[in-house]
Amino acid sequence: MNLAEMIDLMRKDLHDEDSNNYRWSDSELTRHINRAVKELSERVPSPARATLATTADSREIDVSGLTNRIMVEAVEFPVDDHPPSFQRFSIWGDILTIISGSEPDGSNCRIYYGTLHTLDAQGSTVPAKYEDLIATGAYGYAAMEWAAYTINRVNVGGANVSREFRLWGSEKLAVFQEALNRLGRRQRVRVQRLFDAD
Repeated sequence: MNLAEMIDLMRKDLHDEDSNNYRWSDSELTRHINRAVKELSERVPSPARATLATTADSREIDVSGLTNRIMVEAVEFPVDDHPPSFQRFSIWGDILTIISGSEPDGSNCRIYYGTLHTLDAQGSTVPAKYEDLIATGAYGYAAMEWAAYTINRVNVGGANVSREFRLWGSEKLAVFQEALNRLGRRQRVRVQRLFDAD
C-alpha cells in the first residue's frame, strides 16, 4: 500500500469523500499517518543491515550514517565466520563500542539494526498485517485534531460535535496504543543470545 492508497482508505472510513468539501486535507492526513507509522516503527522497526569498516586498534565505530536508526540488534565481527561471531556492544549517541572479541584491525563489521518504516508515494515498508493498525492510529489522531478545531464553532451536527469526535478519537487511540503495547519490543523479555559470554 502506498500513501495515496492509505489516504483513500482513511477518507472512506472517515466518511470524508466529498472532494469539493474535504474535512481533512491530504497534508493533514499524511501528518497523522506519519505519526502512526513512527509509533509503529518504535515497536516493530524495519530490519536493516550495514557493513561498516572498523578502525585499527579502536573498538569504536561511528554509526551516524545508519539513516533513521531506531535501535541496533547485533554486531557481527569479524564478518562471514561460520557460525557468525556476534559481539557484545554498547551505544552512546552515534558511537557504537564493541566490547567483546578481538581488537578490531580495520576490517569490516556488520551491523544489524532497525529503522523507521516508510509509507510514501512509492510504496511502504510496513508489513501488510500492520496497515489497518496504522489506519486506526491515524483515524484517532485525525479525530482528535478535528475535535480541537470544532471547539467554539458553529457546527451543523450540533453542540456535541467536538465531544463526539474527541470520544471517538480517544477510543481509536486506545485501541492503537493497546496493540502497540502488545507488539512493543521494549516490553518483551529477551531470551535469545547472540554471543558467548567471556
